[in-house]
Amino acid sequence: MVSTTSPSYSITIRLEIDNRVGMFAQVATTISAAGGNLGTVDIVRVEKGTIVRDVTADARNYEHEKEIVRSIKKLKGVRVLRVMDRTFSGHEGGKIEIHNRVPVRNRDDLSQVYTPGVARVCLDIRENRDHAYRYTIKGNSVAVVTDGTAVLGLGDIGPAAAMPVMEGKAMIFKEFAGINAFPIALGTKDPDEIVATVKNIATPFGGINLEDIAAPRCFDIETRLRKALDIPVIHDDQHGTAVVVLAALINVSRLLKRDMNTFKVVVAGAGSAGTATARILSAYGSKDITVCDKEGALCSDAKEGMDPFRQALADMTNPRKIKGSIPDAMEGADVFIGLSAPNIIGPDDVKRMAKDPIVFALANPDPEIAPEEALPLVRVLATGRSDYPNQINNMLSYPGIFRGLLDVQARGVNEDVKIAAAKAIAHVVKDDELHEDYIIPSIFDKKVVSAVAHAVAEAAKKTGLARK
Repeated sequence: MVSTTSPSYSITIRLEIDNRVGMFAQVATTISAAGGNLGTVDIVRVEKGTIVRDVTADARNYEHEKEIVRSIKKLKGVRVLRVMDRTFSGHEGGKIEIHNRVPVRNRDDLSQVYTPGVARVCLDIRENRDHAYRYTIKGNSVAVVTDGTAVLGLGDIGPAAAMPVMEGKAMIFKEFAGINAFPIALGTKDPDEIVATVKNIATPFGGINLEDIAAPRCFDIETRLRKALDIPVIHDDQHGTAVVVLAALINVSRLLKRDMNTFKVVVAGAGSAGTATARILSAYGSKDITVCDKEGALCSDAKEGMDPFRQALADMTNPRKIKGSIPDAMEGADVFIGLSAPNIIGPDDVKRMAKDPIVFALANPDPEIAPEEALPLVRVLATGRSDYPNQINNMLSYPGIFRGLLDVQARGVNEDVKIAAAKAIAHVVKDDELHEDYIIPSIFDKKVVSAVAHAVAEAAKKTGLARK
């Protein structure tokens, strides 16, 4: 699949250009001919006989960035002074920082926020532990915890290399839900050490967001922390994605005027996201779900090579006892949900599905099937990418979920909360707005977080999770 240009590969090229008519037109034509997407153009300064300009262009990848620059260097009368990768520039110095909410302007302020006045608040919290939600950051803070073993599509890159992603997550919490989130990258892969560390640092936080921890360890870590802590613990790679997939399928059923629970569903991927998706669909009422890993369909009859997590998943899915490969499982299926790897299915596999097939090819950045190949064959297509319609992005879920849980000082999270979040996301799209290319709201739709937060808070109250 040929990738398109992307802002994630955006460069600013500082050029010294001979001040002659038509020179900049040559630059623009060269960038276009090289396959770049010309962006902003700024004049830095005008000198005798030359103009210095900053020219921004989007490329397809790093090699394409260099190809664009090489093409410009061949122009007579144009000199490349500097090339800046805008993505790297945006990360310089880190992407987040701490600001005081209360100003410290004089001694009176200092005596209230620190000694001696702060002692009164400390003693109050000692006597009333839940007052930490009122008088400290706990009521509006989340720890984003990783060990760096399953980062995006990069795999086990370690905790330091995972930090830019964790900072990005913290930015999204703040920007979309007003939540203070702190990236915590742990220098251990040992589940016992991770559980112990998170338990010991949990006091300042109203919730724990586990992130990019490889399966199957992530299941064990999340389960143990939920039992040990009295705050919500959510592994977002599992549940955030699952919530948005459920929301999208709810809207597909609304669009097609079909009962979602009659769909025959194939889930490709038995890792964290695939497992959570199968579980939430089952909790919602789906009766016919078949989960596949790279070896093929998981079946309760097949015991060989099954770890306890896969065995449990097999036992609750595949009621028709399908055996064989992913294409075998897709025979007659209504829905294919890919949460696995690039290019694992092709057009012939989609043709084996039922009438009006629904394909969610969510591997990122390269999906399970090229969208251009799938689109002529499907009724509805969704991907994990922003450059195609129907982006399934867990950004739609976790800011609102944590906002709602923090608002009621929740003690934990349950399936009712997640289903409530999915329904809220789905119904941001009104009946008369539903379309094959619009089954899920935009991640920038301001209504999403508030709708999800309200629904989550109500579900937490009804199921006894809320402190207030």
